[in-house]
Amino acid sequence: MKTEKENRAKCIMVQGTMSGAGKSLLCTALCRIFAQDGWRVAPFKSQNMALNSYVTADGLEMGRAQVVQAQAAGREPDVRMNPILLKPCSDTGSQVIVNGEVRGNQAAAEYFRHKKELIPEIMAAYNSLAAENDIVVIEGAGSPAEINLKADDIVNMGLAALVDAPVLLAGDIDRGGVFAQLYGTVALLTPEERGRIKGLLINKFRGDPEILRPGLAMLEEKTGCPVLGVIPYLAVAVDDEDSLAPCLGATDCKKPVDIAVVRLPRISNFTDFAPLDAHPALGVRYVGEARALGNPDLIILPGTKSTMADLLWLRQSGLEAALQKLAAAGVPVLGVCGGYQMLGTALCDPTGAEGGGSLRGLGLLPVQTQFSAHKTRAQVQATVQAKPLAGAAVAGYEIHTGITTRQGGTPFATVQQGGEDGCVVGNVCGTYLHGLFDTGALTAKLAAWLCARKGIACQTAAPISHAAYQQQQFDTLADGVRAALNIPQLYEMMGVKQQDVQHTASK
Repeated sequence: MKTEKENRAKCIMVQGTMSGAGKSLLCTALCRIFAQDGWRVAPFKSQNMALNSYVTADGLEMGRAQVVQAQAAGREPDVRMNPILLKPCSDTGSQVIVNGEVRGNQAAAEYFRHKKELIPEIMAAYNSLAAENDIVVIEGAGSPAEINLKADDIVNMGLAALVDAPVLLAGDIDRGGVFAQLYGTVALLTPEERGRIKGLLINKFRGDPEILRPGLAMLEEKTGCPVLGVIPYLAVAVDDEDSLAPCLGATDCKKPVDIAVVRLPRISNFTDFAPLDAHPALGVRYVGEARALGNPDLIILPGTKSTMADLLWLRQSGLEAALQKLAAAGVPVLGVCGGYQMLGTALCDPTGAEGGGSLRGLGLLPVQTQFSAHKTRAQVQATVQAKPLAGAAVAGYEIHTGITTRQGGTPFATVQQGGEDGCVVGNVCGTYLHGLFDTGALTAKLAAWLCARKGIACQTAAPISHAAYQQQQFDTLADGVRAALNIPQLYEMMGVKQQDVQHTASK
């Protein structure tokens, strides 16, 4: 008879030498690989800091990285996979979300003083996932060698100790200095922490791995840790979640249709526009200053965690005036969530949810927004009414504070759950719907319309949903990582017997 420990899920944790080392993508690959091998897999990250969040089917909020990892594992996203989400609302403070619900805003110093009090909730989430799954893939955050933070760590080695997780440490060779990254990180850990590292990963390598062999041997000798694999730089289009996402650095359009997304300081949910960039006719670039805006075919004002602060930035940067001038000249403008709120005539914050006070909006839509502490979170199905995009089915979600009242124009969409969404006046549209391009229907209609405006031909193939496209990308990612990683050794360090792997894979 199996003991409780034997029934508990096996686990593997991926930590990195720095933010942007590729932890999220590696965890996504592992979730897919284990699922392909027949295991029931769940991702887990105890504490995530990101503005790009997602609303689950039960109306709760979680970080998008674990959403993507759940989708790669063939699972429905669940807030237990990311029990703590921090959404920065200033340079020194964040909105704290626990188990999908807002707990309030906290300054960084206050949060660090009290975050260990959240360990029971972290462990409750982890233990319930471990009881329901075969394998839990755990993602760390930042670096485990942030020695000023180690004493109160709940997301790297502190969590690894709590759940007894073997650790893979990944370094980013694309940034240079990968041997120093890995050796320095290991050297700054305690002996107990070093003992948890069961393998090193060289990530994002371009070229012939044989060139690295002498360095790998020395790295293994100096750290006492085996190099488990050299992962190539994989050109896969998997949704990113944070400010280090490569797509945010795209400043040039290399496709027939030029779509300019304003890169707000606190931009959120920029993954809304990934399906556009996947279309062969549509090029998406990000603009952070007025002189870079140019004369695009479509301007998108995206969501933001701090609408009023980013509206002031838009005004002070000169982008407001440039955007208004282009809109007056007939360039289509689309505002999403916070961007929709900015397009209105006024934004009022009587309760101080956004810092208080009132601001004039861009005045491109006849709507007004009043903020409050209440956050709307819901998955939504809708049908677009705005011509010439009418009839496109949208399956997305709302996540915002504030109530927006339309005082003219026409609705952007009708919502199946009842009511209307957004506003349209001429060439300017606004909507609260995130994920509005995910079904593929709106992407196809938008591409056809923008191409027709330019007098160019547009691909007319049946649209593919973003979900289906992502599934293809997950397989490509898994194939690349599987080929580069010592999978039998990985299973061995997790305590999974080879016969169990063969038995599961043959089911």
